[in-house]
Amino acid sequence: MKVAYWPGCVSRGFTPELHGSMAQVAPLLDIELVELDRACCTGAGVIAEHNQELADTLNARTFALAQQVEGAELMMNICSTCQGAQGECQERLDASTEYRDVINGTLEKHGGLQYEPGLANKNFLWVLVEELGLDELRKRVKRPLTGLKVGPFYGCYIVRPTDRLGIDDENPRDTYLGLVIEALGGTVIDYAGSHKCCGFPIITMNKEASLKQAGRHLGDAADADADCVVTPCPLCHLNLDLQQPLAESVVGRDLDMPVLHLPQLVGLALGLSPKEIGLQRHVVKPTSVIDWSTSVIAGVGAGDGGW
Repeated sequence: MKVAYWPGCVSRGFTPELHGSMAQVAPLLDIELVELDRACCTGAGVIAEHNQELADTLNARTFALAQQVEGAELMMNICSTCQGAQGECQERLDASTEYRDVINGTLEKHGGLQYEPGLANKNFLWVLVEELGLDELRKRVKRPLTGLKVGPFYGCYIVRPTDRLGIDDENPRDTYLGLVIEALGGTVIDYAGSHKCCGFPIITMNKEASLKQAGRHLGDAADADADCVVTPCPLCHLNLDLQQPLAESVVGRDLDMPVLHLPQLVGLALGLSPKEIGLQRHVVKPTSVIDWSTSVIAGVGAGDGGW
C-alpha cells in the first residue's frame, strides 16, 4: 500500500524516535511511505484560534501535495493532533464550494496547488485496522507481546468529536488501540484516563494543572497494573513521558510508567530491536518492562536485545 505520508513536525523534532520507528515498521507491513517533506505544521488548532483561513490554507496545501503523489491510496499521519486539526479543516473545505474556492485561490497564487474534495486522511492506527486489517497484522507478529499489560492512551483529537472522526458502530475507532494491542498479543488494561486529555494543550497557560492531568492518568494506569502506556499522539507522549518527572512532583507519587509510541509497540511485536525503534531516547526508559534478559514478552532470549 502506497501512502502520502505526513509525519508531522513533532515527530521530526521533539520525538524523532516516532518518525524513525515508523520508517522501520512500514516495510514490515508493506506500506510504502512517500513523505510530504514540503508540508508545514497543521497548527494543532492554535493557528485556527487566531486566523482560521490561514490555518485552513496551510492544511489545504498539505492535502494538495498529498493528492499529487501518484498511486497513493490515501494520506497517512502519525499524530492524532494532526488528525484532529486536519479533519476539522477538511470538513470546512468539503462543505463549502465558495470557501474552498477562496482557499484554492490563495494556493494557486502561491505555488499553483489545488485541493479537491474526497481525500482520505487516516492516522496510522486507523490504517492498521481498516486498511491492513487485524487478521493480517496478527499474521505478521514475530514476537507476541504475551504477558505485556498495555494501557491505551488515545488523547483528545482522535476520539472527539465523534461525527467528524467517523466514529460509529461500523467503525468504532475509539476502541482501535485496544484491538491492536490484542492483535499484537498484549493484554489491554482499562483505566480511567485512557480517553481523556493529557494536559499538553494547557502546558504553557497552567503548567501545574497540565502536569496534574498527566500524572493522574499515569497513576490510574499504574494502579490498574499496566506495564506501560501506548499513544498514537506525540504531543501526548511529550506530556506523559518528557514531563513525567515533573508530574510526579505535582501528584506526589512515583509513577515510573514507560510510554510508547504506537509504531514502537508494533515494531516490538514485528521483531525489531529496542534500539531500532528508539526506545533508548525515552525519559522513562522502557527497560522496566522490556528487559530482554527477563522479559515478559514471549520468545525473547537473553542479552541486551540491541539497546
